[in-house]
Amino acid sequence: MKAIIYCRVSTDKETQDTSIERQKEELEQLAALHKISVVKVIEERQSGYDVDRDGIIEALALIKDNQASVLLVQDDTRLGRGHAKIALLHELRKLGAKVFTLNEQGEPELSETDLMVLNILSAVEEFQRKLVNYKIKRGMNRAIENGYRPQDNLSNLDQGGGREKIDVPIEEIIKLRSKNLTFHEIAATLRGIGFHVSKATVHRRYKEYLDGVNSDKE
Repeated sequence: MKAIIYCRVSTDKETQDTSIERQKEELEQLAALHKISVVKVIEERQSGYDVDRDGIIEALALIKDNQASVLLVQDDTRLGRGHAKIALLHELRKLGAKVFTLNEQGEPELSETDLMVLNILSAVEEFQRKLVNYKIKRGMNRAIENGYRPQDNLSNLDQGGGREKIDVPIEEIIKLRSKNLTFHEIAATLRGIGFHVSKATVHRRYKEYLDGVNSDKE
């Protein structure tokens, strides 16, 4: 098991240096006791009410890259306070990571309110995921009903499903627009066949195309 030690104090006063050092030493002892390999020690001097802390963002990035699966903290208040703590716990849950605290010698015990909020956040994200999938499906179905055949138009379709395509296919945008699809529906349709584009990107590329056409006519 690999872990990141995260130590935090709320100010950059020199009097807080002792607290940081104590947190580090005690957490290293905790890791040794449970035979946990520490990949990095992160020290931070910032308010726990802030979500966008460089140190905690770095810890999340390391966990997302599968370099660690556990975050070691003195107690859950070191992770954060208020909404920031809930947001970070939710993100760690999504990443499949665990938080071990020194005070509780294991995962923190959350209040009923905290657990309720975490469950609500999970439910909202699941609803949003289903909504996005529905929009993609609806856009694709409408395009097909209007005669759009992606298998005839995408030359690299046979190179593997789900492959990330970087270029925005202006030819496909033009064809879908000619089927009277909205820019939102075009973006959803293209995402459904592997192009990671937004409505704004589709609209911009189509406008650039029209500007180019109009310029050639002048």
